[in-house]
Amino acid sequence: MATATRAGAAVTATVVADRIRQAIFAGELVPNQRLVEADLAEMYGASRGHVRTALSELTVEGVVERIQNRGARVRSVPLEEALEIVEVRSALEALCAARAAQRLGEEEAQLLQRIGRDMEAAVEAGDQSAYAQGNTELHATLIRLSGQATAAATIDRLRAQAVRFQYRLFAQPGRSQQSLPEHLAIIEAVCAREPEAAASAMREHLMSVGSAIEASARTSG
Repeated sequence: MATATRAGAAVTATVVADRIRQAIFAGELVPNQRLVEADLAEMYGASRGHVRTALSELTVEGVVERIQNRGARVRSVPLEEALEIVEVRSALEALCAARAAQRLGEEEAQLLQRIGRDMEAAVEAGDQSAYAQGNTELHATLIRLSGQATAAATIDRLRAQAVRFQYRLFAQPGRSQQSLPEHLAIIEAVCAREPEAAASAMREHLMSVGSAIEASARTSG
């Protein structure tokens, strides 16, 4: 789990919610894991009241659920909802890719190309962890370059909800080899400053993600 906050530091409910959300996204907190207020307060150096408020916020977002007489836990998202989440992400991230292509500067283009080379090297070396990091960096960079703050916040919440399906994909044999050309196509379109092509490449990639999630879930039962 995340490192404890320095004693005495002022930690607001918003900060606690952000840290819990990131811990879920990073796989440090897993679906159905109980979220004990006292433990979280100690972990993040926050008051019980701020932790309680943070959990309420995350419950509204659908990241956490409260079970009567049992407290809060990380919500486990069913397959059908995970596929809906990918559809919504597809629309939002296609918008972000298009905006990134419109706003791209030379320095940002070089950054995207470097990420692409790193992802190619990771696949060649069979380094799944490095590839997953590259995947996260690429999507985050495109969202940041888009300047779409509302889309960014929504995407973060959606990804946290469906994180267990993402980790299944990362572990799926051959998935990185399949998705690498999709990511490179996105990079190429954005760097060519072609908004429509960038949006299309992103939609195709996330459609592939949805298909892979469904196939993986059906196989694993």
